[in-house]
Amino acid sequence: MGIIKYLEKFNNKKVLITGHTGFKGSWLSIWLNMLGAEVVGIALDPRTPKDNFVLSNLRSLIKDYRCDIRDKKTVFSIIENEKPEILFHLAAQPLVLESYNNPFDTIDTNVTGTAVLLEAFRKSNTLKTAIFVTTDKVYENNEWLWPYRESDRLGGIDPYSASKAAAEIIISSYRRSFINPDNYEFHGKALASVRAGNVIGGGDWSENRLVPDCIKSIELNKTIEVRNPEAIRPWQHVLEPLGGYLLLASKMLESPCNYAQEWNFGPEKQNLVSVNMLVDAVVRYYGKGHWKISESANRLHEAKYLMLDISRAQRLLNWSPVLNFEDTIRYTVDWYKNYMRLDPMEICKQQINNYQNQWILKSEE
Repeated sequence: MGIIKYLEKFNNKKVLITGHTGFKGSWLSIWLNMLGAEVVGIALDPRTPKDNFVLSNLRSLIKDYRCDIRDKKTVFSIIENEKPEILFHLAAQPLVLESYNNPFDTIDTNVTGTAVLLEAFRKSNTLKTAIFVTTDKVYENNEWLWPYRESDRLGGIDPYSASKAAAEIIISSYRRSFINPDNYEFHGKALASVRAGNVIGGGDWSENRLVPDCIKSIELNKTIEVRNPEAIRPWQHVLEPLGGYLLLASKMLESPCNYAQEWNFGPEKQNLVSVNMLVDAVVRYYGKGHWKISESANRLHEAKYLMLDISRAQRLLNWSPVLNFEDTIRYTVDWYKNYMRLDPMEICKQQINNYQNQWILKSEE
């Protein structure tokens, strides 16, 4: 079955997205809306007036609920009233450095919030398919040179990574205890978790995140300050993992028992690039800017090297990354260069259409 046939499965489906006001959640909401899905969102307010959710006027296209995911009563009530069929859980405290400043809130949001959504999924009469989004940082990072597989040990030095690893353990517990694929005929549900990281793209204005920091400095004609220029990261455009999540969800709808497990979605090895190379590329595509090493560099622990093994997704989902490093930077910088003079929603839609076309071509090779 071709990519389009899988994506068409979302037409007329009611989909619940937690974290829809966030960076990844807003892009996923736009994509699902384009596919004909009825999107219901649960999230806190956007962080800034320039967030993709705000600038794209996404609120006019979906049902927009503002609620803390730890508020069990309200979350349960929304799900009961809206009756969604599919759940994408993205709501989280997503920043490593913020987790050092507020470790308890990070752990509470990422662990308790996950547990609330798992309970809601388990008890809902309408939800049948759920994808819980964590991060590539769930692995016990030994800074080794080979990529991490889904079966590798979980861990985390910083509170963010630890909270996400804990969330993965809880997700696995629910899958084995209550939503076991072997007992599908009894419960009729399928639960998967997905791991991706170092995602970039237009509309992200988060603090202490590399590309937004670059763009904000360029717009203000300030020097870009880089904390860890030699750190190597697997950069990927936001549409890459989101395409993987959509493909996985559609296959879970078709064959629930075969795909209810953990999945890595990362880039090819050529997108494994140092921080300073990425900053140079952003400056080059934007056409201006300069950078220096930050005086606060290396004060807190951040992984120097991390790569995901995506062979499971390649083998069982027939999913592979579409964009090379240059495409990834071009898509990203094009959004930021044009959002003030063009309609951000139209920029997003055009990039999604372009990405889908490239995805289809690649899948037919």
